[in-house]
Amino acid sequence: MSNLLSDISKQAKIAKNVQIDSFVTIQKNVVIEEGCWIGSNVTIMEGARIAKNCKIFPGAVISAIPQDLKFGGEDSLVEIGENTVIRECVTINRGTNYSGTTKIGKNCLIMAYVHIAHDCNIGNNVILVNSVQLGGHITIGDSAIIGGLSAIHQFVNVGKYCMVSGGSLVRKDVPPFTKAAREPLSFVGINSIGLRRKGFEHKKIIEIQDIYRILYQSKLNTSQALNKLELEFPVSDERDEIINFIYQSGRGLMKGYKQ
Repeated sequence: MSNLLSDISKQAKIAKNVQIDSFVTIQKNVVIEEGCWIGSNVTIMEGARIAKNCKIFPGAVISAIPQDLKFGGEDSLVEIGENTVIRECVTINRGTNYSGTTKIGKNCLIMAYVHIAHDCNIGNNVILVNSVQLGGHITIGDSAIIGGLSAIHQFVNVGKYCMVSGGSLVRKDVPPFTKAAREPLSFVGINSIGLRRKGFEHKKIIEIQDIYRILYQSKLNTSQALNKLELEFPVSDERDEIINFIYQSGRGLMKGYKQ
């Protein structure tokens, strides 16, 4: 149900049971599906696609145009998956003609004051803690957690099930299943607690640890380590996830920690 104090375009497509509080602005070319709650003073601009049962807290701005001087007014989108929670004063910019869409997955928690720039691709079950700042074209894999006040450089990839320490400056790619901390950002182990909480068996966690010992502690270069992994480790989803991530890395991997 919409509030009479809100400014809602008649060209927006809003399901009947969406709750909209006071002083909300919703522009044309917006779709909001069933069961959503839109808190007071939220602004939802053209190109937003918000799936079922999302909650958007006061002061958030969804689908503003990119902060990119190359943006030429082209049509683009922000897509937000089901059951995602967006807390106070979050800003999410829509895509550019690079990809056309900024994507947020299902069941995410985007805490207060987070900024998600154009063409980012955020997986399912991701947590971005307060005041995380994402540059453009960033990919974050499923079930990753980014600690508060972290800043991630444009085009960086963060793998699945990662844990990035609060206050981090993330300039390089963070491979799957790892923990990242210190300055400069470094590998500090695998996210074993997070993996156990997500149902990974002990044997699988040990396999992932063994893979990262080769990558970060064997004194092999990256090409040599990858060759060793492909020759000596049995094929598995986790092994292939790590190997493929490294092959596709555009900015290079975070380094191992050195005393």
